[in-house]
Amino acid sequence: MKPIKKILVIRLSSIGDIILTTPLLRSLKVAWPEAKIDYCTKTPFVSLLAGNPRLSAISTNEHPPSGSYDLVVDLQHNMRSHAIVHSLRAERLVHYRKGNWKKWLLVQCKLNLYGSPRSVVERYLETVKELGAAGDLQGCELYPSPEEKAYAHPYFTSGRKTLALCFGAKHFTKRYPPQRFAAILSHLLREEPLQVLLLGGKEDAPQATEIINSLPAACRPTVINLAGSCTLMQTAALLERSDAILCNDTGLMHMASAFGKQLFVLFGSSSSAFGFLPYHVPYDLFEVEGLPCRPCSHIGRDRCPKKHFRCMNDLSDTLIASRILEFFSHLS
Repeated sequence: MKPIKKILVIRLSSIGDIILTTPLLRSLKVAWPEAKIDYCTKTPFVSLLAGNPRLSAISTNEHPPSGSYDLVVDLQHNMRSHAIVHSLRAERLVHYRKGNWKKWLLVQCKLNLYGSPRSVVERYLETVKELGAAGDLQGCELYPSPEEKAYAHPYFTSGRKTLALCFGAKHFTKRYPPQRFAAILSHLLREEPLQVLLLGGKEDAPQATEIINSLPAACRPTVINLAGSCTLMQTAALLERSDAILCNDTGLMHMASAFGKQLFVLFGSSSSAFGFLPYHVPYDLFEVEGLPCRPCSHIGRDRCPKKHFRCMNDLSDTLIASRILEFFSHLS
């Protein structure tokens, strides 16, 4: 085979999926240290990769790469990525096998053929294993810029221990109810003088307001609402400085995992079988096991099809708060 000197990785979306490709980028660079590695993604996600030292160039699907590559790694594997690949001259092309039929069987028939949970990271790495790139059992990576770190700095000058709360998610069935998050924070702030950062996008701002309005007045002064006011990588810089993160199954969960932080993760309609657990970081997972309707989707739904939403409503806010308090009690 022709020596590999130029590589293209394609993953167009979304936040978590792109972050989960970073161990593969590291492995490619170890296997071919002199190779030029390019990446193609969607414009909103370019910032997630901008500081990555493994990459030579980043392009978007609106302005796709051109020319020839010795190796193209298509981790999106759909019509959009195929169109990009077909416009290139690729010496070798490998695809990520999504296993959509396994997802379908688990959602529709509750038949789990995945076996023990296996990270999507490991499945990504399988695409290049036969070519000589191996995983290193290290975590994901993000690289906030000095300016983004400077943005985060003023929020960590009080000396208080900090919990970041990533309360949003694109789909309703992945979101713990705002009032229940408020109940968790009430438990915590009665026992521990924490600072809490509410993190999310503009679309999450109404939920942040609902959380704050559901808190007792005495708990509100140390809860800082930053939802919708930071860029993606400013949010990353805030997560990097936080002591622990409480989150739904969302892209910000994977952002936090890139910094090796302790995570407290709430899974509603999500299933760990799909491979999207935090990768190589400490985490506590809260989920309602044994529900015959779970998972109802592999990506999430805009409503509970059974109308009871037990996968989230049955998660104990008291138990979640006690686990978080236990963590902070051992934090010097």
